[in-house]
Amino acid sequence: MRKTRLHSTSIPAIGEGKRGEDGHIGYLLRQAHAAHRIRMEKTLQDMGVTLPQFSVLTMLAAYPDASGAELARLSLLTPQTMSVIIGNLERAEIVSRTPHAEHGRIQIIQMTPAGRRLLKHCKAAVSAAEKELLADVCAEDETVIRQWLVAVAKRLDNMT
Repeated sequence: MRKTRLHSTSIPAIGEGKRGEDGHIGYLLRQAHAAHRIRMEKTLQDMGVTLPQFSVLTMLAAYPDASGAELARLSLLTPQTMSVIIGNLERAEIVSRTPHAEHGRIQIIQMTPAGRRLLKHCKAAVSAAEKELLADVCAEDETVIRQWLVAVAKRLDNMT
């Protein structure tokens, strides 16, 4: 079966046309994010971990005993998605849930020893992808980029 083109305009490669430096900044951020996300997903796939699961485990390691709602906000996921992820991680004995001491409906999420080992392996695997992301960036520029990304997120978050 042969693919037919809908129109004669050729799609530019990444870095060309509107996919290059003249493109809208929001599109360029999304393009870079998509490329990095695909790389991270491929890296984590060998360990049976999804990128959202890795994000949750990373945030749980940084903020122990967080609730599901807190992890959802930290991981930029919906509460519904978080519920599914936590359920899957709990079945795999990567995390455990316990009721909050004062608010019984709130579940405190904790990483198990198996979860800590898994996260350690995941971090080692994604380290190369993170280094590759910053390969052409000097330390001073990395600091500026990090500051800019945080400032943009804060400014836009305050507008909602």
